[in-house]
Amino acid sequence: MRSLVGLIVVILTATFYLYLLSSYLPPGPQLPKKDHEGETRKSNDDEDNPSEMETAASRLKFPSDLDELKEMAELLQFYKTEHTGYVLLLFCSAYLYKQAFAIPGSSFLNILAGALFGTWFGLLLACVLTTVGATLCFLLSQAFGKQHIVRLFPDKVATLQKKVEENRSSLFFFLLFLRFFPMSPNWFLNMTSPILNIPVTLFFMAVFIGLMPYNFICVQTGSMLSHISSLDDLFSWSVVLKLLLIACVALLPGALIRKYSTRHLHLDGLETNGLSQDKKNR
Repeated sequence: MRSLVGLIVVILTATFYLYLLSSYLPPGPQLPKKDHEGETRKSNDDEDNPSEMETAASRLKFPSDLDELKEMAELLQFYKTEHTGYVLLLFCSAYLYKQAFAIPGSSFLNILAGALFGTWFGLLLACVLTTVGATLCFLLSQAFGKQHIVRLFPDKVATLQKKVEENRSSLFFFLLFLRFFPMSPNWFLNMTSPILNIPVTLFFMAVFIGLMPYNFICVQTGSMLSHISSLDDLFSWSVVLKLLLIACVALLPGALIRKYSTRHLHLDGLETNGLSQDKKNR
């Protein structure tokens, strides 16, 4: 019960911070308006609306579809002309919020990173925020959520625990494979990693490297967001196949290690107490 209360307090505090950050906007440029022909133009001084800042704040929300994503990108790009630091802080805070609490939809923010900051800086930002946010999720799970995750997903946790123990001798490459694999539930991996006794440093590096190809595809898409008509353009079959190929390549070093490792050759004789032996070695 204490762990649940602690988690709720953390979530409420982070939510309140994000609400304040998005609600109290610093003075910015005039918002773009649409004329009768649908063209974007800046409003003149005599057309200013007292509630313009409130209108801008109301438009700051997590996008749920492509249209909302384009509208958000247009608003933040316009606001970024005078308040780059604020836009960067808002984006980083929103990204970490979604990642830390395992909220779906990080692909939208990766695309937004490309639209706002360009391909290369957007990629660096997305990789760092993905890794830091996933690590925060790891730490929150370690501090508050272990027992609740095991209770909610007993079969999935047991299956993943078995796979991790089977690949303990080449754990880093196995973690890379899971991150490269496009159908892996990253939110679940983030939350269960403390339960599986995965070291946080190994977890951190696997997330940073393993999600880099996926982040690059999303960020690159964001840099040409105005030309995208559907999210199907992002997850085409060719893109999925490329990610699958990268995931398979990541398994090769681990397979070689397992094949030639002396530890692996003696593993069969330790089946009954292999888990306890691993713990002693660590």
